[in-house]
Amino acid sequence: MQPPRDLRGLWLLPLPWFLLLGEVARAGRPGFSCPAACLCASNILSCSKQQLPNVPHALPSYTAQLDLSHNNLSRLRAEWTPTRLPHLHSLLLSHNHLHFISSEAFSPVPNLRYLDLSSNQLRTLEEALFSELQALEVLLLYNNRIGPVDRSAFEDMAQLQKLYLSQNLISRFPLELVRLPKLTLLDLSANRLKTLPVSDLQKLPAWVKNGLYLHNNPLLCTCELYQLFAHWQRRQLSPVVDFQEDLHCLSAKKPHSVFNLNCSEYKERAWEAHLGDTLTIHCDTKQQGMTKMWVTPSHERVLDEPANGTVRVIEDGSLHFQSVQVEDGGVYTCFAVGEAFNETLSVELKVYNFTLHGHHDTLNTAYTTLVGCILSVVLVLIYLYLTPCRCWCRGVEKPASHQGDSLSSSMLSTTPNHDPMAGGDKEEDFDRRVAFLEPAGPGQDQNGKLKPGNTLPVPEAPGKGQRRMSDPESVSSVFSDTPIVV
Repeated sequence: MQPPRDLRGLWLLPLPWFLLLGEVARAGRPGFSCPAACLCASNILSCSKQQLPNVPHALPSYTAQLDLSHNNLSRLRAEWTPTRLPHLHSLLLSHNHLHFISSEAFSPVPNLRYLDLSSNQLRTLEEALFSELQALEVLLLYNNRIGPVDRSAFEDMAQLQKLYLSQNLISRFPLELVRLPKLTLLDLSANRLKTLPVSDLQKLPAWVKNGLYLHNNPLLCTCELYQLFAHWQRRQLSPVVDFQEDLHCLSAKKPHSVFNLNCSEYKERAWEAHLGDTLTIHCDTKQQGMTKMWVTPSHERVLDEPANGTVRVIEDGSLHFQSVQVEDGGVYTCFAVGEAFNETLSVELKVYNFTLHGHHDTLNTAYTTLVGCILSVVLVLIYLYLTPCRCWCRGVEKPASHQGDSLSSSMLSTTPNHDPMAGGDKEEDFDRRVAFLEPAGPGQDQNGKLKPGNTLPVPEAPGKGQRRMSDPESVSSVFSDTPIVV
């Protein structure tokens, strides 16, 4: 029995509609055109080793990975691709002859995350060269001729995680790079670095130092350099563990191993605090984003919100002391758990039994000593220049009649001073007096004695000249330290 003719028509009716919908769908999709010099696989374009002097035109807008390595490209201008490539995340330009890159060259690829510019002929990294690549995570610039690095060349690269600058001509350590928020690897090996900002590098977290490679540089040998790498060695950081044999320094133009320098042995310093201080101790792990747990010196776990409120673990896994007490001292242990490995850190805390910046504290000893010295100097100056004038300066104001007075005319006078009622023929009746002479003239020294070779200014006798000190009749014997009885 055959089915009705009208039912057979209903079965065949949907077929043309399906064909028509297929044509519309193909018309709405852009046509796939792979450049002649490239191999294309879906959204991956490989144009490597084709001796290309320029980038192929008409690149598909959906390109996600573009390989242009091992060609003859020399310049990367702003118009290197007329088509915007919003989906491109990887661009490989290694092993070319690039010596110029326009500051607008990366505008068509704003979502680029991986950029390989290694093994080219780049000499400088100019201002804001990579400012358009705010999503970039990995940048390879090794094996170029880069010397000066502009401080703002990597500005606004908040997502950059790995930067390879080895085998270049860099002589200044780019300290601004280690401050990028997400940078975990900075390779500066095989450059021309002679000195390092040791104090700044010591302050970096361990997860940054664990990716800072500095081997094969002509570093000058110093004990500060040894202390830096000895700390890294004790923490088992990768730049020292993996390249210990390549960490050399120069002394008298001869290479030496950094760990063979004649320097004092490195010792881990403890954290120091005073009573009442607010302190935060970081769990300085070699990997970022690890789960951390702290244990007290009494082997008790530190909670996020402890009952006594003295010490707790804050959000980033650090140990926070609100008000340090003496009993808080000891060795604290941090247990960190990560995706790749686990790590255990021990931190010693020393607490001094006195406050450092209290409201009722006494002055610091050094400050007190300084104030005392200043006051002493001021008092001496007041004594020397502001005290009342003594007799020696008031002598100018005396009448002229007193200038001739001296002990030779008064105290040394042999005039008897006897009682008028007594007899005058006995020598014992004279009044006896003792006089100590003071300096009275320019011919005397400070102790009251006459200077050798000087004459004594005494009243002149008739017919005689000035008396010399050698004269036996001179009164120089009177001007002595011996008291005179008259």
